[in-house]
Amino acid sequence: MRVCSVAGCPEIYPVAEGSKCHSHRRQADRARGTSAERGYGGRGHRSFRTSVLERDSICVLCEIEQATEADHHPYSRKELEDLGLNPNDPRFGRGLCSPCHKIETAKAQPGGWNASS
Repeated sequence: MRVCSVAGCPEIYPVAEGSKCHSHRRQADRARGTSAERGYGGRGHRSFRTSVLERDSICVLCEIEQATEADHHPYSRKELEDLGLNPNDPRFGRGLCSPCHKIETAKAQPGGWNASS
């Protein structure tokens, strides 16, 4: 069991559920927005994902697991847009397995999507 990581929240819950209690996870998820609102819902992104995963069927980092995530690299989706580049161009993607994607996202985006920038 663990205590919610949100300051002042006394909620205790199973460790396997992450770092926040159920109500704070729900609140954070609502604030995050839908995948479409974050730019991942359209035909362009589906094409990007399909192309990257067809090209990189095995994770390019661990070279062991099947690639299941199309990761924007070397720039994030937002950085590509800010640079005026097409974030749906497969040249700016790489195929990663889920564990490697989580590790890379944590390194590249300290604090995750909820961090202030």
